[in-house]
This record gives sequence, structure tokens and C-alpha cells, in this order.
Amino acid sequence: MNYQTFKQQRAATVISKKICGLLGALAIALTATGSVAQTQSLRMIVAFPPGGPVDFVARSISEQLGKELNQTVIVENKPGANGIIAAEYVIKSPPDGSVIWFSSTGAVAINPGLYPKLPYNTERDLAPVSLVARNDELLVVNPKNPATGPKDFIANAMNTRTTMANSGMGSVPHLAASLLAAATKANLADVPYKGAAPAITDVMAGHVDAFFGDVPGLINHIRAGKLKPIAMAAENRHPLLPEIKTFKEIGVEGVDSDNWYAIFTTKSTPAATIDRLSAAIKRTLETESVKQRLLNSGTLPASSTPQELGALLKKDSEKWARLIREKNITAD
Repeated sequence: MNYQTFKQQRAATVISKKICGLLGALAIALTATGSVAQTQSLRMIVAFPPGGPVDFVARSISEQLGKELNQTVIVENKPGANGIIAAEYVIKSPPDGSVIWFSSTGAVAINPGLYPKLPYNTERDLAPVSLVARNDELLVVNPKNPATGPKDFIANAMNTRTTMANSGMGSVPHLAASLLAAATKANLADVPYKGAAPAITDVMAGHVDAFFGDVPGLINHIRAGKLKPIAMAAENRHPLLPEIKTFKEIGVEGVDSDNWYAIFTTKSTPAATIDRLSAAIKRTLETESVKQRLLNSGTLPASSTPQELGALLKKDSEKWARLIREKNITAD
């Protein structure tokens, strides 16, 4: 080997070692970046105060979701303005999946038809991740009410003015009553309240005749004998109330009202990140302890793909917007 060849081989060896060193450093950096992405906290924004049914479901899934993602999930309550405050916060967050919005149907499917100048657009600003739960509406009355089922209730309401408490104009309970009135021509009079709790209290006290509400908010009062269940505004009967018929069973169509809960994130979040979150939510809801906790409360766990949630959002947004226009409903 001549000297020139020796120098060339030595130079090649030095270059090779430097390249290996750079590749190794790059691999370490990428590993570290991935580790940060996996372990940074995930913030779940809830548009309602602590202690309510939406907050209950969010906190019921947060610990297991954190295990599935290998991240700490922090539930943050940002109530106010019928979900608008929470929505604005989420859409201004980084599009990296670190902030997700746990919302009921109102803020995402009803608000767009209810508020002419909503500061966000669900299709433009939000990315669907997964459905979490279904909450079909249940019609309840005071135990002294003579109605024993949907046929009795409708027959009585056809002949006598029947007062319907609701948790606010444009709320799911209000819209469910509007659907029932449209489907049956029953004489139902809206009595709006500032939230479900005072509405339920006045039904139990006999000050108003009836109320549509989510099963989780009613089931304990039913078990205590303070409310009488009449009918489900749903496709199917509820597992905690298997004896209670649906309106559809007696031939009344178009009353189905599902106050579903779902998770959304910032629109431009990468599809891979959204799919990862969606898969983790599915596994969380399939975990037996989580499933039973939700079912015992009256909540029906139900996951979905991002695409399925997007289709549900579109369908329900159109349904509620049409009803709001037809009935000339305005927010409180």
C-alpha cells in the first residue's frame, strides 16, 4: 500500500466515524423527543362546573385514558356561555393533541344553529376524535301525575295544557319537548329554568308537570320515588329502566334526543395523533371498571372513530338547526 492510498483510507475511516456519531446523536434526540411527546400532560377541557354529569364522565375516564396514553390527563373546568368559553380556549391551543375538549352535544351541534354570531365554527375549527357516551332523554313527571306511560301522557296533554320544565331555551330538554309537541300536536308549554337542577326540583314539588332529562341526572330521584319515568326519547329502552317504553314503540316517530358526549381537538392536529387518541379512548371505555362506573350512573359508554363522530355531528347539527329555525327558537 502506498502512502497516498493509506491517507485516503484513513480519511475515509475518520469521516465514517463522524457520520456514525452524528447518526447516534440524532437517534438519541429523536428518542428523547418521542419520550416527551408520550409523557407530557394531556389537558381535558370540560365546559361545565365540577360535580355535574359531564364532569363526572370526564373524570371517570381520565385516569384510565392516562394509562392508555402513558400520559397524565388533567381535567380542567372552563364553564360559561353555553360552552363558548371552552371552545374558544381549545381552538386557540397548539394543534398537537395536548389539549382536548370534552363536550356535550349542545356546544358543538346545537350552538351553531342557536347563535347567529358564534365565535367558532365546528367544522372549520375542531377535529372530531371520538364519541364517549350516549345520553338519551327520558321524560319524567311528578309521582302524583296520572300518566303511567307515553300513551297516557300524550292523551292527557292533548286535552289539557301541560307544562314542560327545561334547563334553558335551546337546551336538549327544551328541544326534545319541541320534537314531542311537533310529532303529537300535544299542548305543551315551555317553562325555562337556569339549569336542570331547579327544573327537576320544581317537577318533584309539583309546580310543573314534566321534564325531559339525561338519565344520569334523574336516576337517583327515580330510585327514591321522587320522579316517575314515562318514556325514552330514544331508539331503544335504557338498560337501567328496561320496563320504560320508547316513544317509537307506540308509533310516535322523530322524538329521539341524544345528549351525547364526545371529544374534539384543534382542527389541524395531525391525523396520526387523532387516531392515537381515538384508539386510547376506545380501550378506556372497554375497560370493565370504567364501563361499569358509567353504566351504573345511567351513562351509556360508546366510542367511535373520528369519521363516525364527524358524521354524527353533521347529522345532529342539521337536525337541531332545522328545528330551531322552524320553531323560531332563540337562546335565553
